[in-house]
Amino acid sequence: MYGSLQMKDDLTPRLNKIMEQLESAELLKNRGLGNEIGFYIFDYPPEEELRIRHHIKFILDHLGKKRPDLHIRHINLFELIVNYLKSRNLLDTALKLQCDKGDDELRKALAGPLHEEKIAKAFIEAAQLSDHDIIIMSGIGNAWPLLRSHTLLNNLHPLMQNTPLVVFYPGLYNGQELSLFGKLGDNNYYRAFRLVP
Repeated sequence: MYGSLQMKDDLTPRLNKIMEQLESAELLKNRGLGNEIGFYIFDYPPEEELRIRHHIKFILDHLGKKRPDLHIRHINLFELIVNYLKSRNLLDTALKLQCDKGDDELRKALAGPLHEEKIAKAFIEAAQLSDHDIIIMSGIGNAWPLLRSHTLLNNLHPLMQNTPLVVFYPGLYNGQELSLFGKLGDNNYYRAFRLVP
């Protein structure tokens, strides 16, 4: 086990602190970050995925009523990929390839179309940064293994301008390294802040 029991026990109080963090001047104005980019990770046990989805919906509904002045854009990474493939007329071909030849062949075939630089640009288009105060990303677990979240986030760094990005991450983030599902490590230093410790 990778500590999911402790994370699970700690999840409810951590979820309860998200709203306060999203409304904080520090996050909204990127205060107290030095020269770091305003990327925030909320890591959680992957088995809590459905609970996290419901909580994101709750956050968006609640903040929409409580703070109509605060404009938040939620982007599900998996849905973004599906829509991107549809827009390039590749989705049906990709689904057929997966059925006929399996996941490995699909990954190889989509390596070019789903290159992280291309998806980062599609993400920025969907985010409409000039119209939003915060961007929330989810769906990372569903997008794996077609897309490596670590590489995508690195490609987003120069593109996000001053808009904070909050990433809901199914796995562990220790303040330096991301470990998807608590098992797959990128073994790379990653520049982000934990949204709620």
